Amino acid sequence: MRTSALSSLVVASLVATQLVAQQPGTPPAPPANFPTVGMVAPDFTAPIAGKDGVGQPVTLSKLKGKVVVLAFYPQDRTSGCTAEMTKYTKEYATLFGDGVVVLPISKDNLDSHASWAKDMGMPFSLVSDTSGTVAQAYASQRQPGAAFTRNTFVIGKDGKIAYAVFRFSALSEDAYTALGQAVAEAKK
Repeated sequence: MRTSALSSLVVASLVATQLVAQQPGTPPAPPANFPTVGMVAPDFTAPIAGKDGVGQPVTLSKLKGKVVVLAFYPQDRTSGCTAEMTKYTKEYATLFGDGVVVLPISKDNLDSHASWAKDMGMPFSLVSDTSGTVAQAYASQRQPGAAFTRNTFVIGKDGKIAYAVFRFSALSEDAYTALGQAVAEAKK
């Protein structure tokens, strides 16, 4: 009888712990390897495609001296990703402006990227990270083969991370306001 009561208490405690951990409004903590502000941004070279088709691969370290926005997202043409890229496209001048390189990154292939960029008239190219190598360097893929986590980074002209958001909220106007402010600050 005593063991049964103790077992019930342990189960109830575990359920309560799970409910607390799943409560909305409590943002999840980023993984331990999540790049943070002030760190040198992990370098990479990856293929890109835009509205004009496949372009030359991009190497992050070759963009030193420019502000770079890396926007990891789960998949082309899905609702949240379309909302985010629509916002980037329609408000490109106010969110980013001249001298900023915007590099959205997913594991979709170059054909998918080129088609989507053309259909939406995106003023930037999309990075194809089919292997997940770049996403893993930026703690934006939980495990190999999984969808990317919607993380956003602003890389300053010095090649260091100036702004980092774990799980960027594509449907929040406040998220875009904060991103625009971070880009403006990095451009100074």
